[in-house]
Amino acid sequence: MTAAPTGQAPAAEREWATGLTVFAAVLLLLVGVLDILRGIMAIAEDDVFLSTRDYVFEFDLTGWGWTHLVLGALAVLISTGMLRTATWARVAGVVLAGLVIVANFLSLPYYPVWSVVVITMSGFVIWALCVVRGDDPSERPGERPPHRA
Repeated sequence: MTAAPTGQAPAAEREWATGLTVFAAVLLLLVGVLDILRGIMAIAEDDVFLSTRDYVFEFDLTGWGWTHLVLGALAVLISTGMLRTATWARVAGVVLAGLVIVANFLSLPYYPVWSVVVITMSGFVIWALCVVRGDDPSERPGERPPHRA
C-alpha cells in the first residue's frame, strides 16, 4: 500500500466537513419551509389534520400552527447563517432542530406521518452539525488552513 501525500488528508476532511454542513443547512432550510407551510395550514384550520381524543398533550390547533410557523421562520434564518458558515448558526441549528423534534413529537397525533418525517430530518440535521468539529481551522468550511512549509 502506498501512503497518501501529506496535504491530501486535511483537504479530504475539509471537503467532508463542508459537505455535512451544507447538507445540514439545506435540510434545515427544507424543514423550515415545511414547518412554515404546516403552520399556515394549522392557523387556517385546514381539515388535513386529524382530531384525536384523549391525548395527553392536547393543544389548540391554531396554537400549534403559530408554534410551527415561528419555528419554521427561525429555521430558514438559521440555515442561511449555516450556509455562510457562522459558528452561532451551527449551535443555533442544533438547538432549533431539537425544538422542532419536540414540537413535532407533541403534535404527533394531529399529523402523524408528517411529524415522523420531520423528526427524522431534524435528527439528521443534529447529527450533521455535531459530527464536525469546529475548533480546527482545517475543518471549518470555507476557511483555508495556514500554509505549512
